[in-house]
Amino acid sequence: METALEPSLWRHGDFRRYWGGQAVTVAGHGITTIGISVIAVVDLHASTMNVALIAVAGKLPALLLSLHVGVLAGLLGTLVGLRPALGVITLLLAAPFVILWRSPTRGLRSSPAPALCPGPGVLPHVTPGPAGSSTTTCRKAPPMPPSRTHIRELVTAYLGSHPGERPDLGPLLEALDAPGEVTARATLPGHITCSAAVIDHDGRVLHVQPYASGGKWLLPGGHVEPEDATLMAAAVREVHEETGIPPAALCQSSAFCHEPADIDFHPIDANPAKDEPAHQHYDFRFVFHLVPPATETSVQAEEISGTDWLPLDQVTSLTMRSKLLAADMSAGPEPVNASVIIHDNAGRYLIHLRDQLPGIWEPGVFALLGGGRAPGDASLKATMLRELAEEVPGVKLSGLEPYAVEETTSVDGLSVPVQVFTAVWQGHPDSAGLREGILLEWCTVDMLDRLPQSRGLGDLIRRHAAQHPPATTGPVPHHRLRADGTPAGTELHVVGVHLYLQDPDGRVLLGLRHPDSAYAGRLWHTLAGHCEREDAVSSLIRESEEEAGLLLDREAIDLVHLVHSQDSPAASPRIQLFFRARSWSGVPQVREPDRCVEWRWFNPKDLPDNTVPYTRQAIEAILAGRPYSDMGWAR
Repeated sequence: METALEPSLWRHGDFRRYWGGQAVTVAGHGITTIGISVIAVVDLHASTMNVALIAVAGKLPALLLSLHVGVLAGLLGTLVGLRPALGVITLLLAAPFVILWRSPTRGLRSSPAPALCPGPGVLPHVTPGPAGSSTTTCRKAPPMPPSRTHIRELVTAYLGSHPGERPDLGPLLEALDAPGEVTARATLPGHITCSAAVIDHDGRVLHVQPYASGGKWLLPGGHVEPEDATLMAAAVREVHEETGIPPAALCQSSAFCHEPADIDFHPIDANPAKDEPAHQHYDFRFVFHLVPPATETSVQAEEISGTDWLPLDQVTSLTMRSKLLAADMSAGPEPVNASVIIHDNAGRYLIHLRDQLPGIWEPGVFALLGGGRAPGDASLKATMLRELAEEVPGVKLSGLEPYAVEETTSVDGLSVPVQVFTAVWQGHPDSAGLREGILLEWCTVDMLDRLPQSRGLGDLIRRHAAQHPPATTGPVPHHRLRADGTPAGTELHVVGVHLYLQDPDGRVLLGLRHPDSAYAGRLWHTLAGHCEREDAVSSLIRESEEEAGLLLDREAIDLVHLVHSQDSPAASPRIQLFFRARSWSGVPQVREPDRCVEWRWFNPKDLPDNTVPYTRQAIEAILAGRPYSDMGWAR
């Protein structure tokens, strides 16, 4: 049985909730990660204290609270004025475990305590017992195949390089819009497979000879399995299974990076032995370099009769051969990822807390900013500047220069040499405009041992600090940056667009967010998205087609409500626009299953309990004819 928190509890402070074994964190107010029997969560707002009790399984190792000015007034207000019985109960339950503490690092904890179910993708399961008792166990969530969003991004990138192949890929594009899992081998009349061109130091390409090929030499590859997080991960796994070459012995090619070098569409004959009819394969082909100078292969005896290394001009796939010969494959193994050590010349380093989500490289830990090279990047420095513009547009570096090359392992299991740069920035983390991950924070060398961090981060920063003593003493004062031309004190707002869609019976359309969604997992929400560099109505039209296959008429869209919201004082404020579509075409489809798993119509006066709070507020306001409301602002 799941217990939903009162929405107001999450309006103040940098609150972030992670269900399925993740942390409950209050940045700035000192609550550590907790695995508990009873949690008392407090919302310290003005002179009141709202309290919710959450019954969950586990033990209570520690409850650390940092109470700011006004807590006694808030407690008194709770006991004598607001919800007195609940206040007394909470005080009796929580008081023995409360340790008053104040963090100098805005909520950065020394070491994470165990969560209810450790690790991403592990969910608590409650089994009812006798006399009202229950037992909670942790169960691994079923594996999720590569998402349609991920596949569409690869196809879009590929067609950007090969626009003339769009007609040939028509069946694949149709399959991505059709029901069913396009990576499952049971999906007919066709499904996605993955292959790999592994290139050694002599420029030769690895081939295998499957028994079923009738003596033909092919690139190693095969079907996508549910546990493959990405299509590239499927190709890496197939190489390992068929040839014995481990993922750590491979690295991406700088010519193609994470994108497929070729997407081939070919027919497959019927296989009566496996009860498979004739069908088609949409084969995504990736390129890898062999990291060691040489390696031994050990074939998958039940399927593969042998392996061979063939020159580029003898690659048996004609389409793959032409792509490889047209590319510059002379570089060999080299870094295709970049990150940057950002310091302020005063002994502090800027670190980035990653999202705790499946498929994220090194999730839920502090790391350097950076990312992977794209085929259009002229250099790794260009990669670094592009990644910063995408992730933290407010960070303007000075003195960007190479520092070192470090080795790590990707989410696909590949060996990843990373070019590390250094640069100086002296801004405030809140002015960075963070678009990916959870937060940015300045840290000092003596704080590193207290933080969950990516492998090698501590050693890298300590090495840099030893080689580059602070140029100034004491912290550099931070100043919020503002966009050119904006008045002093202006706060940039995130603009969200929402579709308020009613069927002929007056029911409103809501979507159930995926449990692993970066926002509002397991909650019902309107069809929504963020404005890019476009007008709000165009954004709504685009999001409606991308997420649900609905086509809207621009002339039949009306603004019906605006919610001005703030999740926390440190987060960017938001303008949430709700539009009513008076006419539309299409039937709601789940086109981004990694974000939304179901569309359903609800009576707007009887919304499900697990509705996103500001969505509920907006719908109630629309029914009442109110054009404006707000949420999360201190009065």
